[in-house]
Amino acid sequence: MDNLPTLESIQILYQLLLAVGLGAAIGLEREFQGKPAGLRTYALVALGACLFTIISIDGFTAFATNGNFDPARIASNVVVGIGFLGGGLIFLKGGTVRGLTTAAGLWVSAAIGVAVGVELYWVAIFATATSLVILIILKWFEHYIHRGHVEDVSL
Repeated sequence: MDNLPTLESIQILYQLLLAVGLGAAIGLEREFQGKPAGLRTYALVALGACLFTIISIDGFTAFATNGNFDPARIASNVVVGIGFLGGGLIFLKGGTVRGLTTAAGLWVSAAIGVAVGVELYWVAIFATATSLVILIILKWFEHYIHRGHVEDVSL
């Protein structure tokens, strides 16, 4: 009977699944747009950020003997790591920058994973919904604003 899941382990599984679901929701929109980073990438980024956050909070408390324990350091390193990943997605093609929205989406997906990891569920859900509004609704406004304003950048 010692191998039964505890309430804490069930809570962690819920957190991980919620992070995957929220990341996948944003990734699904990117997938529909035909972007290279889509459903799986966003789900994995949110899962990884959530897992790192849970590990930093729950996994290292037993080792915090001198009072200098700061689980927020893991979250700050998630931001740096995702920045590196996002930087690899941004490139210049012709006179146009590509991949910026994808990189920003991955950055937000990581933040959503961290929010789930620290049990800020409603914040994570709201951030996901807001991200989808930005990606879907604001894209329509961008097209409307830029319609007829496309310049010929060829020389």
